Amino acid sequence: MTRPTSRRTVLTAALAAAAGTGPVIAAGPATAAAPSSHRSPAPPAALSDVDNRFWSTYTDWRCGSGDGTRAVAGRRPGLVIAAPAGRTDYTDPHTGRTTAWEYATWTSPVHRSTVAATEVIASWNADTPAGTWIQVELGGEYTDGTATPWFVMGRWAAGDGDIRRTSVDDQTDGRSSVWTDTFSMDDPASGLRLASYQLRATLHRTPGSRLTPTLWRLGAMASDVPDRFTVPASTPRLARELPVPRYSQNVHVGEYPEYDNGGEAWCSPTSSQMIIEYWGRRATAEDLAWVKPGLADPQICHAARYTFDYQYEGCGNWPFNAAYAATYRDMSAAVTRLGSLTDVERLVRVGIPVITSQSFLKEELTGAGYGTSGHLMTVIGFTEQGDVVANDPASPDNPAVRRVYLRREWENIWLRTKRYDANGKVRSGTGGVCYVYWPARPTPGQRRVLKSLGLL
Repeated sequence: MTRPTSRRTVLTAALAAAAGTGPVIAAGPATAAAPSSHRSPAPPAALSDVDNRFWSTYTDWRCGSGDGTRAVAGRRPGLVIAAPAGRTDYTDPHTGRTTAWEYATWTSPVHRSTVAATEVIASWNADTPAGTWIQVELGGEYTDGTATPWFVMGRWAAGDGDIRRTSVDDQTDGRSSVWTDTFSMDDPASGLRLASYQLRATLHRTPGSRLTPTLWRLGAMASDVPDRFTVPASTPRLARELPVPRYSQNVHVGEYPEYDNGGEAWCSPTSSQMIIEYWGRRATAEDLAWVKPGLADPQICHAARYTFDYQYEGCGNWPFNAAYAATYRDMSAAVTRLGSLTDVERLVRVGIPVITSQSFLKEELTGAGYGTSGHLMTVIGFTEQGDVVANDPASPDNPAVRRVYLRREWENIWLRTKRYDANGKVRSGTGGVCYVYWPARPTPGQRRVLKSLGLL
């Protein structure tokens, strides 16, 4: 059978030229949020196609199966190396360097998903000081009772001095495969699905040291979103705009081309940085010391470097962006799917913006002025008419980043799983994939919404 189009093709960052970004809706004050309307709150959405399971509490870490790991309590419970379970050599495919590492492992309990899944995306939050890194794997059972192998979902470190963070290509058992960051059934039409899964985290450190990574959060989103070119329209229920900083990726065109051709492909890290700074977190002068002097918004260069996936050769690896966001003080992050703009409204209502992934032709999104095979934007609010207020990094400069897009167009291009390209060929859509970032200790209102969406 023909394999799905690769994530490198489908979800490559937008290549919109700054000169062709089209009309921009006039922006309001950058630091003032519009008041919320008095419309009735949206009812909880039924995410019947999506199942989230995340481990993050002290009890969670103690319920898993550890070999050399230890759960630590405190204001942010986590998992650390207690005593190494063994030692291994790792040859980095991107540097050719072979290095010895001590390691310990933790394996989650079996999670039987409420959704027999065609796709699973893992994400994690961790601290990896120099001399440490982590590997995340997924293994499960199909609906016919047979088992998958253990698939590597990512080899990750916050820095790039010890290993080069990387996805792993060419993983398949002939029934399912991993496409960069997504476990996917090879032939969904066959009816075969993933019924349950476990996640395994391997924590590595320099031999003989007392270093350790700290894993704060680990989980996955499993889904079986039906094929669809269009989705039902949701009813607007909120008018509010959050004061999210505005950054343009196109300001950085030509900068650091070693990170996927520079700013023209940096929609994902640019969007991530906007939300990180919305929550009051910033890169330090020490963090940015490597950036060439005189560059505007050097923190965007920093985000591109530290989300870069050396195998995918891009900054658009979804879990790597979430993991990057969580390297900032007391931040949590997850990759998930939402069911409609109603879900986004519920998050925005409690002050949480959402980064969404979508693909579209120029004529499918009025006012964008470009088409893209994969692009990340930040939903920061909704107008009185219910249209989407988005910070679109594919804009010529920072003031032009704020856009207003028609609700019906936006919702459809984001939630569909099938679309037509400019040549009339059927391509994939993301089916509602998004990043959600929030403080590690959310407010009661934020906690209620995050819990209802399966993120807590």
